[in-house]
Amino acid sequence: MGLFGKTPQKDPKEQCRTWCSAVRKEGRGLDRQIRAIQNEEAKVVKQIKAAAKKGDNDVCRILAKEVVNSRKAVNKIYCTKAHLSSVEMQMKSQLATLRVAGSLSKSTEVMKSMQALIKVPEVMATMQAMSKEMMKAGILEEMIDDTFESLEDDDLEDDADAEVERILNEVVKGVIDTAPAAGAHSLAEPEGATADFASDEEEDVSDMQQRLAALKS
Repeated sequence: MGLFGKTPQKDPKEQCRTWCSAVRKEGRGLDRQIRAIQNEEAKVVKQIKAAAKKGDNDVCRILAKEVVNSRKAVNKIYCTKAHLSSVEMQMKSQLATLRVAGSLSKSTEVMKSMQALIKVPEVMATMQAMSKEMMKAGILEEMIDDTFESLEDDDLEDDADAEVERILNEVVKGVIDTAPAAGAHSLAEPEGATADFASDEEEDVSDMQQRLAALKS
C-alpha cells in the first residue's frame, strides 16, 4: 500500500507480462493433463485388446466408452488452450500499442476468451483473478460472471454408440466381430462360458474408470 493508504498504480507493461506468464503456466498445466489422460487411454486400449482375445465383449464395450470419454475430455482441453492462446496474443498486442497509446485499451476479444475460460474448472481460479485485474486496468468494461458452470455436459456420459463402434473397430482390428448396437446382448459366448467376468478383470476395469474420471475432473 502506498502513501495515504492508496495502492500504487501497477505498471501496464508489467501487468501484461504477468498475465502472459500466468496464461503460459496454465497452458503447461493443461498439457500435463492431456498427457496424463492419453497415457491412461493407452492402458485402456491394451485392456481392450486383451479382453477381445478372451472374447469378453461386454468389457470391450465398457472400456471403449472410456476411450470415447477421454478423447472428448482432451478435445475440450484443447479448446481451453485455444482461448488461453487468444488471451496471450491480445496481451502482446496491448504491449505493442502501449508504446503508442500509453495506456491499455478495452478488448472484446479478451472479453470473449475470458468468458469462456472463467467457467473451465482447470483454470477458473486464475481466470477469475485475472478478469478482476483486467477490469481495473480498463481492458474489460464489466465484471465477468464468475458463477461456476461445469463443462461436464451430459454428452460426455451419453452412450455414443457410433463412437464406441468406431473405437472397437480401430483398436481390435478384426480380433472380434463388431459389437451389437446398444441395448442388445453381447456376442454369443461359447458353450459353458459363465456370464460373470473374473473378479480381477472387474477390478481392473473399475480401477481404470476411476483413474480416467479423476484425470477429467
